[in-house]
Amino acid sequence: MALRRIELRDFVIVERLSLELQPGFTALTGETGAGKSILIDALQLALGARADAGVVRDGAERADIAAEFDTPTGLAPWLEDAGFDRTETTLVRRSIDRQGRSRAWINGSAATAAQLRELGEQMLDVHGQHAWQSLVRPDAIAALLDAYAKVSTTEVQQAWRAWRLAERTLQEARQSQEHLQIERERLQWQIKDMEKLAPRLDEWDELHNVHQRLLNAQGLLDTAQQAHAALAGDESAGARYSLHQARTLLDHYRSVEPEFSGLLDLLDSATVQVDEVVRSLQSYSRHVELDPARLEELDNRVAQWLSLSRRYRREPQELPMLLEQWRVELARLDSAVDLEGLQREAQRTENRYRDAAKRISQQRKKAVPALSRDVTLAMQELGMPGGVFTVTLEAAETPTSMGLDAIGFLVAGHPGATPRPISKVASGGELSRISLAIAVTTSQLGSIPTLIFDEVDSGVGGAVADTVGKLLRRLGEDRQVLAVTHLPQVAARAHHHLLVEKSRGKTTTSQVRPLPTADRVRELARMLGGEKITDTSLAHASELLDAAALIQGTP
Repeated sequence: MALRRIELRDFVIVERLSLELQPGFTALTGETGAGKSILIDALQLALGARADAGVVRDGAERADIAAEFDTPTGLAPWLEDAGFDRTETTLVRRSIDRQGRSRAWINGSAATAAQLRELGEQMLDVHGQHAWQSLVRPDAIAALLDAYAKVSTTEVQQAWRAWRLAERTLQEARQSQEHLQIERERLQWQIKDMEKLAPRLDEWDELHNVHQRLLNAQGLLDTAQQAHAALAGDESAGARYSLHQARTLLDHYRSVEPEFSGLLDLLDSATVQVDEVVRSLQSYSRHVELDPARLEELDNRVAQWLSLSRRYRREPQELPMLLEQWRVELARLDSAVDLEGLQREAQRTENRYRDAAKRISQQRKKAVPALSRDVTLAMQELGMPGGVFTVTLEAAETPTSMGLDAIGFLVAGHPGATPRPISKVASGGELSRISLAIAVTTSQLGSIPTLIFDEVDSGVGGAVADTVGKLLRRLGEDRQVLAVTHLPQVAARAHHHLLVEKSRGKTTTSQVRPLPTADRVRELARMLGGEKITDTSLAHASELLDAAALIQGTP
């Protein structure tokens, strides 16, 4: 079991839909234009496909899609790493509003479209009716062979990116060599100019303070001496003498006026403080330095700081950091102009890439005969007797992110024909059958729990159509398979049958419902004979189900 349930609301022409999915092979059928592919479109949107406002049903504000999957064992680490709850089932929901804005959730937590796509790659594999078109793309061809060979291209792709980056860095260094040299010489001159000063971090503040004290030393000394004289001058002028006189006067009448006692206490406190100031001024005056030589030295140092500050248009305190920035930039440029080092790095990354690519080539070479054989066998079952499928593996003209191989898919549709590239096969029916043969062959080897086939049986019929049904049913024994089909022979082989049908009222809506046996016979009869269902078409439909051994036990 993989996809358990899907719910839609206001999606395209579906107003509301809640559908339980079953394990095995499920066929989806319906009249032309009924919206048979609507479930597949919804699932792809739920798993990160590009969304736009066109999916919102007319008159609705937004479309909502929810899909519930069994959680594969291998998905648990991804859920934990991405920050989503790990549960037995994984619930994905996506909402698209009329402006085309979308929001998404995985197990109730907000998710990005990229995370939905990563999840989708582990849950669904969709094969469309034009899947053959991807078989002419080198990357798709390589991906199919690698999936069959169980080859991981992670290492070679990482090595490829590292090599490309090293080559680009080397090329840019060569192109900008002259400019870098000019810039390097400019930085060297500036650093040399700044190193004459050799500014230390936090030096400016200390230097400025010391310089200001020396610059004003005489004025500071004069001020201290004058303040000392004002406080402790001769007996008739100093503040200390005046305080003593005031105390003597108040003390004389203390016994008469009690209030004077408090004033005398204040005068005593003031006298103590004045004495402390006097002692401090005496000490300060003894230690003030008048050092013209030291002042001249500091004048010169300050002048250097200010000169460089103006030259480089920075505050003085910023100069040490500016010098460090220049040194870092010069080191970077020294590395950038180290062409020999860059060449060695480019060669090292190229060697790593080629080693990884050679290992992948050896794995691919072993898988080529087996894939050619398996697809050829599938072609015989799909009405191409004598047809041959060949995988070619040659050295590519230029290396790519996929390795050193040029991989080709060649096909001969009948005995004696010369195998030609798939793009040269003219018949649409042959293209569809070859695509289906490849899809069935490669899908059997994968671990993705749900496979979806969207009208890959287009262009086939008769006995071939019955074989298509057999192949899809065979896949459904081990995996969950959903197939949109217009062929009754394919639908008859399904374990389960879903009917997509339109209802017309004020607006046209679409619904999907599972078919019990009786209704299934009528649907197969419609597919066989058109809108007019006859006894003959009903009998034929019953024969199809009998032949597929599905009548007994069909729900």
